[in-house]
Amino acid sequence: MARVHETTSLKRSPDEVWAVIGGFDALPLWHPAVKSSSLEADGRIRRLELRDGASLVERLQTFSEAERSYGYSMEDGPLPVARYRSMLRVYEQPGQSGCSVEWSGEFLPNGAPEPAAIDIIRGIYRAGLDQLRRRFGD
Repeated sequence: MARVHETTSLKRSPDEVWAVIGGFDALPLWHPAVKSSSLEADGRIRRLELRDGASLVERLQTFSEAERSYGYSMEDGPLPVARYRSMLRVYEQPGQSGCSVEWSGEFLPNGAPEPAAIDIIRGIYRAGLDQLRRRFGD
């Protein structure tokens, strides 16, 4: 399994950041590549429409308001990966003000060499985390 782990620090409270990113259908509010999101199956499935016209279907696997985290898997999409599972989490920075946002995933490369698949997933995570930094002014 290939793994990608990206983190950014923000000078905002974990609750403030979670209020923006914590909804399973909230990606259009903060990720520059996501045009829209719609929920199905009582909120367990999200259909994402990307700005480039592609679409993804993802399934919510875990959700914790108390831990400010959710985990999901990809069921369908154009990315060169299989058995993709990901976790998004907002947590306090001990001894510091602000919070950190962590986005991690694991997958099998499928249709691309492992380094290329890793670069694609890392680019997706970085684009979202960089947008959060711009949004929150950090």
